Amino acid sequence: MPRAEGRPTPAWHRDRELPGSVVASSVLAGAAGLVAMWPFTSVIRPGAWSATVLVVIVLTALTGIIARTLLKHRRAWVRDLVALAAQLVVAIAALTRLIAGETAVFGLVPTDATILTFRTLAAAAGEEIVFGAAPLDPSPGLQAVMGLGFAVVAILLDQLVAQRGAIIAFLLTAAIGAMPMIVTVSGTDVVWFVMLGILLLLLLRYTAAQHPESPRRTSTAVAAGVGVAALAATVIVAPALPVSTALAGTGTGVTVDASLRLGDDLRQPNPVEVLTLATTADTAPYLRLTTLSRFDGRVWEPDRGGFEPQDEGFGPDEWSPEIAVEEQSTSIRVLRVSSSWLPVPYPATELQGVPSSWRVSQENRTVASRNADAVGNDYTVRSLEVDPTLEQIRATPAAPLVVDPDEEAVELPAVIGETADEVTADATNDYDRLIALQSWFRSQFSYSLETPVEEGFDGTGADAVAQFLDVKSGYCIHFAGAFALMAESLDMEVRIVVGYLPGALTTTQRGEDAVYSVSSDQLHSWPEVLFPGIGWVPFEPTASLGIPTAFAAGSTSGGGSTGTTPDAPSAAPEAPQTTGPEVERPDAGDNAGATGQLDRLDPTPPLLATVGVLVVVLLPALVRLSLRRSRRTRARRGDAGAAWGELRATMLDLGIAVSDAESPRMRAADLVRDRRVGADDVRVLTDAVERASYARPSTEKADAVDDALGRVLADLRRSVSRPARVRAFLLPRSLFATRGADAPLLA
Repeated sequence: MPRAEGRPTPAWHRDRELPGSVVASSVLAGAAGLVAMWPFTSVIRPGAWSATVLVVIVLTALTGIIARTLLKHRRAWVRDLVALAAQLVVAIAALTRLIAGETAVFGLVPTDATILTFRTLAAAAGEEIVFGAAPLDPSPGLQAVMGLGFAVVAILLDQLVAQRGAIIAFLLTAAIGAMPMIVTVSGTDVVWFVMLGILLLLLLRYTAAQHPESPRRTSTAVAAGVGVAALAATVIVAPALPVSTALAGTGTGVTVDASLRLGDDLRQPNPVEVLTLATTADTAPYLRLTTLSRFDGRVWEPDRGGFEPQDEGFGPDEWSPEIAVEEQSTSIRVLRVSSSWLPVPYPATELQGVPSSWRVSQENRTVASRNADAVGNDYTVRSLEVDPTLEQIRATPAAPLVVDPDEEAVELPAVIGETADEVTADATNDYDRLIALQSWFRSQFSYSLETPVEEGFDGTGADAVAQFLDVKSGYCIHFAGAFALMAESLDMEVRIVVGYLPGALTTTQRGEDAVYSVSSDQLHSWPEVLFPGIGWVPFEPTASLGIPTAFAAGSTSGGGSTGTTPDAPSAAPEAPQTTGPEVERPDAGDNAGATGQLDRLDPTPPLLATVGVLVVVLLPALVRLSLRRSRRTRARRGDAGAAWGELRATMLDLGIAVSDAESPRMRAADLVRDRRVGADDVRVLTDAVERASYARPSTEKADAVDDALGRVLADLRRSVSRPARVRAFLLPRSLFATRGADAPLLA
């Protein structure tokens, strides 16, 4: 829009729109791409994929710089269109060369074979993402998917920054970067949030600097101070703010992490009901989501692959005809479990009531889907209770450990095998060895959610297990992981199950069946050992949770009953016939709930939250006070422009009309007439401004200018109501208002 004829251009304004810097825009776009990529390194181990993404981002930025530089004298739309086309060609060629170069012409031009290769790799990556555990290994499939995805992201960011779409570019970066944290429900990456905040400030500064109304000079100190204060408030205050469950809603409450990092879910202060079940059995069964059989020395990885359509069934029986079994049916309603696995009892034999997108694994009798979510499903599972006699399982050796010759052997700390040998020294068969391990864990260890965090071994790696055996305190993943590695050291085939404890009996009935309620804090893991002809037998080493495994002797078992003997007091893991297993949390206190006394509230989070809110609320006021102090300091040194600028800013804050067409004398007369400010004080200010504008600089009467300014400001504040003064303090409009015709006097 052209300026009115005769109206002077403010000295602090630019007189035209500046062309954007080709290099700066591409560098900022590349930086945004790297910021978006950063969080993915926590869910996918760095490797070929990260190198591919880095190459794509750099090549996209360089292509944009070259194309726009060569076409700088062309029309803007031609320049942008050619840059976009060049970036697409370069990205495709680079990805083809890095991932499927042998299928392409000259290693750069894709062919039908190249497209087929990418489709195959994408399918493999999809399976790894759905059934894998973070952090995933850097496979060729993930390299292809991440390379393609970030090629699109890098090109979009480059085009958006070039078009000065700073906000959209920032939102795209934030959405892509936050995805790994949202999907894995992991902790907040503070470093990434700081990088994101710095990126936003740079994007906004770059975009605003090109506008014709932008100032020729800006206060770098003020801008940096505001940015640092905002980042500090975000990083320090946001984690301390309490979030009400009412605000969060009652939707999906738990996202299951099959990598056995269950501690964060179990440490949630307010457990919620995640599913209900009704069963024809006397007691509710354990429900499994998935199994983990492969241990790489650091984590147990979920079993993946081998999923068949539901009509193919769950595979052949794992137990021989001599083993007693009892059929049962379980109806499950999933309320708040967000997972690509369905909770089912073991061993499941038939599934009814779920879409065909859910497929079954005949290897471990679990149910999973690549594109569906467990939440909201209501289905029925037919299963069996496999109940060998004590004599049968004692006479059956556990399956020997299967070692893949192509995989590098995992070296375990010596304490694991030595402890296993010591604990099982008196046992004469594999079953009794496992019972000895189970009893040792349940009697010699304690359950605690906090000890692993405090002691620094919150995981299932070999070193974490060794420390757990020393500290003798942890929660289910530590018990299951230690039991599994010790069983492997005894040459037994073992795996870990992730699922839920049976839950608590409710007063509700579904038909003739009692309904059990399962809460989020009953997320659980336990080990299983394979006995040929019997199947996978679960054990319960976790102290104070569940029911320990102990099969009954044949003379009292009654073909699947739960009779007892002195050697074996109960049947396989199941809930008691009344209320289900009591999920004891020793860290809640031995007498928690016994006296009805409430736990004492830790005042630290509310205090930090309160301080944080005050900082955020008072941030504009603090910035305004800093600016006022700076101007008053300059005024005391004889800077009349600073004094007049503070006068104008105070008028804006108080809601007093400021006309850009007024001269200093006109404004002074208005203030004397309408606001009853001291005429002599205003005259001191106007004289100083006029001398500064039309005479040589002088420091005479510097103190008089500042003193007069202080009295005028006090008169202005007295001339408005108290609510207006409060608004002026908390929400100073001068921080956001643009400058007008008197701007030359404020430079």
